[in-house]
This record gives sequence, structure tokens and C-alpha cells, in this order.
Amino acid sequence: MKLPLLFGLLAMTATAGCAVTPENFETDPVTLATQDGDVTCQLYSSRLTTWDRSIDRPASMSVKTADEICQAEGRRVLVEG
Repeated sequence: MKLPLLFGLLAMTATAGCAVTPENFETDPVTLATQDGDVTCQLYSSRLTTWDRSIDRPASMSVKTADEICQAEGRRVLVEG
């Protein structure tokens, strides 16, 4: 009975540091000029656009709009390479 518990604990310990988080895929931030001002985007792996988001935006722009701009940039990078 103790052996399965030991294997379970070893498996949990071995995979504890392997969590997939956005930080593992971050690229350098990019700044995009828009008519309302600059939007700084945190893009992730060139094969993943789900997490792309804004990290800075003009005060007059909503977070949703800034995030949409960044996601569009992520898709552009994905297509153009």
C-alpha cells in the first residue's frame, strides 16, 4: 500500500515545476502605433496567440480594444512569420 503512495508523490514532485504558464512563452514586448496612441503588447510564442494581450495603452482606450489590437498583431505575426 505504501508503494503506490510513494510513486504518486514522486510523480507529483517531478511534474510540479513543469506547469505550462504564459510566462514560459513570452516574447519581447512590441509597441504598436494607433490613432489613439501607442499600445504595448505582450505577445507569446509565434505559434500561440490565445494569451496575447496589451500591457500598456492610452488612457482613452479600453482594455478590450487594446487587447484586440494585440491579438490581431499576434495573428499577423503568426501568418507572416
